[in-house]
Amino acid sequence: MTLPDLTEDCSRCAALCCLAYPFEAREDFGLLKQADTPCPNLAANFQCSIHKDLAACGFGGCVAYSCAGAGQRVTQDLFEGETWRDDPDLLTHMTHALRVLRPIHEALLVLQEAAALPLPRDLQERCAGLTRALCPGNPSSVWDFQEDSVQQALAEVPEFVGRVAPFAQAQG
Repeated sequence: MTLPDLTEDCSRCAALCCLAYPFEAREDFGLLKQADTPCPNLAANFQCSIHKDLAACGFGGCVAYSCAGAGQRVTQDLFEGETWRDDPDLLTHMTHALRVLRPIHEALLVLQEAAALPLPRDLQERCAGLTRALCPGNPSSVWDFQEDSVQQALAEVPEFVGRVAPFAQAQG
């Protein structure tokens, strides 16, 4: 099984993070913005017009954000490179898909780190099982990631992390 790319690549995404999530000025964002609405700082080329000054402009949340590769996976794999600018009807579908895939990609990052730890066999097998469950074979739509088996595995990751935490602490 091959893991998806878990590193963000904004050049292959349709700026989904700049649309999908609401911003609240008091929560490390420089303005109030509703979910599924483009940030006013988003340029036509899907680039942030204030990217070099994000922190100074009050967008520390953007500086800290990572989609863990979910944005480009949604854009390139699930929507075959089409964007919400190409077809505005795709906007809510693409942002929904990001909100579904991002937690899965974050969980896969955690499981990847756990797999590198010296774990007892039962925890190694559990880690591998959770990873397999979060990677449905040949996904073609967001629905593949909303299957009960995938969502159940995602819900089990926090408990698994608690079980492997002592091994991570022992590694320093």
